Amino acid sequence: MNNDPLIQAAVDIRLRAYAPYSRFLVGAAVETTDGQIYSGCNVENAAYPEATCAEAGAIAAMVAQGGRHIRRVAISGGVDTACPPCGGCRQKIREFASPDTPVTMASPTGEILLVRTLAELLPDSFGPDNLA
Repeated sequence: MNNDPLIQAAVDIRLRAYAPYSRFLVGAAVETTDGQIYSGCNVENAAYPEATCAEAGAIAAMVAQGGRHIRRVAISGGVDTACPPCGGCRQKIREFASPDTPVTMASPTGEILLVRTLAELLPDSFGPDNLA
């Protein structure tokens, strides 16, 4: 158990993942600038490209509830090594977060394994400000 509600949300939702093919459970949670927490888990599909990453699920939940600005991200992966977001999810996070947003990668029990900023995970990123 982790005392940080964001990390604990990622740990808890990980157990709801639907991963019958890889058996690799991932949970993610995002905290918005107004303090709300939204979570999501990976959902696999027999047609692998149609799977949904945990981070994308958490972002979709946030957007569905009207959230638009991510303050922090937490990811709990299926093993005791850091589970960083895939490239596509890094870009999805960037859509709603600034480059200095912390992304915490935790074990299935909530132990913090690695913390990186979005800029470290996605250097020289393209975001909404590039279109302004």
